[in-house]
Amino acid sequence: MNLEALESYLAAKKGACKEFPFGEEAMVYKVAGKMFALAAHQETPLRLTLKATPEDALGYRAIYPCVREGYYMNKKHWNTVTLDGTMEDRVLERMIDESYGLVVAGLSKKERAALEE
Repeated sequence: MNLEALESYLAAKKGACKEFPFGEEAMVYKVAGKMFALAAHQETPLRLTLKATPEDALGYRAIYPCVREGYYMNKKHWNTVTLDGTMEDRVLERMIDESYGLVVAGLSKKERAALEE
């Protein structure tokens, strides 16, 4: 997945917004002010950090060499994926969906309702 396709997929999530809170090198996608994806978009290959359940985080790392513990993140809940072409886009999209879903599930009832408006 290239940067354009990645940004398009992330931006299509309901309520998603792009920010650069850590400087121009770290592109962050948030929902209701909570991060669900962080992209090292100026790196070659691209790197994307995503939230996961502890079990899934370990599972992805065991299956895919391009998935490692979250860079500068809580290693139990975050993975960093190097987009080097070894992972199918559908798997990466599923990881993005799961990250977004975990963050949305952690929002307050009011915040979740606001996403539905």
